[in-house]
Amino acid sequence: MSNLKQSTALRLSQRPSFQQIQYIKLLQIPTAALEARIEEELENNPALEEINELSKEKNAEEDIDFENPTGMPTNNSEESKNQEDSLEELLNQEDYSYKTSLEDDPDEERRELPIVQMSTLYDSLMSQIHLLEMDERQLMIAEEIIGDLDEDGYLRRPLVSIADDLGFKYNLQVSEQEVEEVLYKVQELDPAGIGARDLRECLLLQLNRKMQSEDTLLAFRIIDEFFEEYKNKHFDKILDKLQISEQAFKRANAVILKLNPKPGESQTEVKLNYIIPDFILHVENNQIQIKLNRKNAPELRINPSYIRMYEHLQANYKKKNGRVKAEDLQFIKSKIESAKWFIDAIKQRQITLHKTMECIAQEQKEFFLSEGDETKIKPLILKDIAEKINMDISTVSRVANSKYVQTDFGIYQLKHFFSEGIVNQKGEEVSNREVKQILKEIIENEDKKNPYSDDKLTEILRQKGYNIARRTVAKYREQMGINVARLRKQL
Repeated sequence: MSNLKQSTALRLSQRPSFQQIQYIKLLQIPTAALEARIEEELENNPALEEINELSKEKNAEEDIDFENPTGMPTNNSEESKNQEDSLEELLNQEDYSYKTSLEDDPDEERRELPIVQMSTLYDSLMSQIHLLEMDERQLMIAEEIIGDLDEDGYLRRPLVSIADDLGFKYNLQVSEQEVEEVLYKVQELDPAGIGARDLRECLLLQLNRKMQSEDTLLAFRIIDEFFEEYKNKHFDKILDKLQISEQAFKRANAVILKLNPKPGESQTEVKLNYIIPDFILHVENNQIQIKLNRKNAPELRINPSYIRMYEHLQANYKKKNGRVKAEDLQFIKSKIESAKWFIDAIKQRQITLHKTMECIAQEQKEFFLSEGDETKIKPLILKDIAEKINMDISTVSRVANSKYVQTDFGIYQLKHFFSEGIVNQKGEEVSNREVKQILKEIIENEDKKNPYSDDKLTEILRQKGYNIARRTVAKYREQMGINVARLRKQL
């Protein structure tokens, strides 16, 4: 029984605290999201503030309601012995105004990213349907169809489900055929291809609007009658069945390749995902210099007004002033503790990031000094970095998977520098990134009319000194997003 209690206690002790969980989340978010997280904390905790001239003036002039700082009813409550803590003990005599930049750069400017506003696909289509000749019943069906389009502009839901929804929402009894008739009208809207139920229909809708040249008519027939063969690049079968020349097929194929497989994408509300690098890495005189990006981390401190408020309430509480309640003092104390923790967490986040990046840069020094030569990346796993900086593998993983470094030759996600190692025929351990780079170059230079199979790629790599299995070649090819030989074939 005692063993059971001990194991239970051990499991409980291993559970991360709320603050540990919050720190993990704070560590994981990229610089692009850090500003929003800090703003959220500033809004939720008045004891935390950003240091600027306005806040300094505000605190100098601020009139505080010391008697009821929480705004809560002043009913009696049980007093706590913990209220005897002095502010000095609470803050451990540390300076909790924290400049999140470890090395201030007075010349670094804060730049506002442009905000792009566009009408949504839904708005655009809704404004167009009222220009069509439809009665009120058809308009209701059209609105339901438009509301069911995905962000690419496709209608993925079965028509019978849309009919059922109209009956449930509006008590409008419609048939599947009636929904389809209205769908055909929606498909007349711009952009061309909107409202298609699959890629084949999307391409046919676009081809149908084009000038009916010989090339367009042939393209329409290829997609209409031989879509599966075309999709799988069985071009020889198409040439044979249609009895057309290779040149005629190429002209028709050129028409098809200009079509838009995602017509809704151009009209969808723009959501720009800016990559804001977490580190700036610069090589000068063969030396690597690393600087943390601090644009989205303002200078933070504990609000002096709250410190004065706490001191005032504590003094009156010790005098047993009945107007100062235990919950008031506890409220102020909890806010100050929360601000203190958040400033600490921001500081620890920056330290962890810096240590991790410095270690990665040292391990991949040849890559950075060679200005991005992929073959210079050495095998490296998370455990290697974790052991060198004395941190958990999970911590390094969170940094590597969500952070970016800007170099003079491009921006890289940190996980780019981690790779498995393989041994070449010389007995040297090389990174699988080196093999992938060489594999990519082989495929880029292959005869597109007769691309290499995975067996052939394996053979070529072995000739170059990389003795790896065919299944490994296939895995690397798939990881790089490269199709099998049949789908790489071009005429």
